[in-house]
Amino acid sequence: MNLSAPLLLGLLVALGSAALYSSGAALQALEARNTPDREALHASLLRDLASRPRWLLGTAAVLVGWSLQAGALLLAPVTVVQPTLAAGLVILLAVGARVLGEPVGRREVLAVLAIFVGVAGLAASAPLPSTERADPQVLAIAMAGLALVALTPYLLRSSGRPLGGLVIASGGLAYAVCGLSTSFAGDALPNAQWLVILFWLGVTVAAALIGLVSEMTAFQHGAVTHVFPVMLVIQMLVAVLLMPVLGVESWGATPLNGVALAASIAVVAGGAAALVGTPAVGAALATSRGTDRE
Repeated sequence: MNLSAPLLLGLLVALGSAALYSSGAALQALEARNTPDREALHASLLRDLASRPRWLLGTAAVLVGWSLQAGALLLAPVTVVQPTLAAGLVILLAVGARVLGEPVGRREVLAVLAIFVGVAGLAASAPLPSTERADPQVLAIAMAGLALVALTPYLLRSSGRPLGGLVIASGGLAYAVCGLSTSFAGDALPNAQWLVILFWLGVTVAAALIGLVSEMTAFQHGAVTHVFPVMLVIQMLVAVLLMPVLGVESWGATPLNGVALAASIAVVAGGAAALVGTPAVGAALATSRGTDRE
């Protein structure tokens, strides 16, 4: 892959987005862990958090991060931009250890290093943009499927079942929809397709709100140094794997006919699996809610 000037600039902008996302998530987690459990998976959770200055500062950082991500997607492929967001995990681990008092051991560090190696491989073997696009019906089915899975914990929240894993997956999938719809809006910008742009921006806002509620719910009990990386990797892998299906990027010309790309994805997934296997995130995945905080 030729590292053109736009691609390099896109990588730099994506790195800035990654830093803001991780810093903002840490600030949000500080407040989310002090909210009542009864607000989990409800809009009231956001209303509660919106009255807290520190959470608002973290959310502002996330919004600026999203704007930088949107800019990066105008310069570089989704398959490069989305994985680059994992670079912010270094900041998150440092903040989690020093500010949040969360344990960061050898396993966490090695898992993040694996994610970085996978990200580098993805950047080196990134596919070229495709001139074709998927049939609108295929696009609608793919996006609706992601949305349905993201909404699953909300449909089951009164069932009494453990929803920890579903909540984390919900956040990751909702943010994947957010990233994809941001990319689609950017694709329509050069041709001034304003109705298309407004539609995808509407999808972006709706997906972001769902993802935010799920993420804050996961932060109520889960360590940010574990929950955030898993959500990030879920949204990254979903976006990368859907690109050829949606006709947005072609994998045919990638090194080793896609083998290098697949290997890089496997390394990133392995890093995520290592994080999931740690005791802290394992407890978050195994339980629905802890003792109720009033």
